[in-house]
Amino acid sequence: MLAGDLYAFQGLLSDDEAATVQRVRDFLEAEVVPIANDYWARAEFPSQLVKRFAGLELAGRERSSLLNGWLALEMARADASMATFYGVHAGLAMGSIQTCGSPEQRERWLPAMAAFDQIGAFALTEPTGGSDVAAGLRTTARREGDTWVLDGQKRWIGNATFADLVVVWARDVEDNQVKGFVVPGDAPGFTATKIENKIALRIVQNADLTLTGVRVPETDRLQNANSFKDTAKILRQTRSGVAWEAVGVMLAAYEIALKYAGEREQFGRPIAKFQLVQDLLVRMVGNVTGALGMCVRLAQLQDAGQYRDEHSALAKAYCTTRMREVVGWARELLAGNGIVLDYDIGRFVADAEALYSYEGTREINTLIVGRAVTGHSAFV
Repeated sequence: MLAGDLYAFQGLLSDDEAATVQRVRDFLEAEVVPIANDYWARAEFPSQLVKRFAGLELAGRERSSLLNGWLALEMARADASMATFYGVHAGLAMGSIQTCGSPEQRERWLPAMAAFDQIGAFALTEPTGGSDVAAGLRTTARREGDTWVLDGQKRWIGNATFADLVVVWARDVEDNQVKGFVVPGDAPGFTATKIENKIALRIVQNADLTLTGVRVPETDRLQNANSFKDTAKILRQTRSGVAWEAVGVMLAAYEIALKYAGEREQFGRPIAKFQLVQDLLVRMVGNVTGALGMCVRLAQLQDAGQYRDEHSALAKAYCTTRMREVVGWARELLAGNGIVLDYDIGRFVADAEALYSYEGTREINTLIVGRAVTGHSAFV
């Protein structure tokens, strides 16, 4: 069990599920953790690990929501950037095709993506459209016979600099509805420019996209994506994954702080013996326990078919807020050592800021929950 799993939630996994978690944990600790700081500092992606991820045989497999969540936790506990890479590919991109594609489209794309032979990206956010993207999407799709012509810009698109397939969401100029298109990364008129100077998720290769007269055949339009309601189905599925990732970041920060407190000596004894240090550690593990309990219950609701938008929205808002507190307390406990990569916590402090914002800000998720509990929408 993990040091931060004080209530032993991992014990809810079956023996086979626990073995899968351990296999993934061993891989991450051997392959990702030792190189994360180096690649983070250089803002480069460890492409040599892509096929190693394929060897884990995770993408495209049917699993319980609890196991899916725990795997997201484990990846973020090792490195939030690699968790994001996996989430974009296996969650957003593959999830879009699985949910909104036809049987033929699923058969055409998903096996290669599950084998990591083709990497996916998900292009929804735009330079001027984030929280208001449902109504403010400006990328257009114009039909010409059996071909669609896409024009527009996208921003913050993870994996896009090296993706083989990009799920692009665009507004049909004919009916004003949002539709999904699978665009090859080397399509004429499609360019991806890496976003530089990030202070968070530096390993993730986010890009600005420009689509100028990109021609996509009707066969590459996701056949069951006919309005933003279909896009929202994907976001609802993946938003819960971000809550689990937030718990993973919290666990990592707590474990780093706990280990450091036992080793760091001041005034002739380990700082773990000081009351104020114990207070920080208890606050951290309290946040971890509360957030993990929420995620476990969320997974149970998903598997029972009782999962609603407000459930994932509350989990994302709550867990990422508690995560921010935990990484801050861990940095505080490490004092000056907390701001250098040598002690790992600095990377988690920075990356937490990105998790706090993506997949819906706290404010937007708050309004989703507020609408559910009051029956009144406060969206402008």
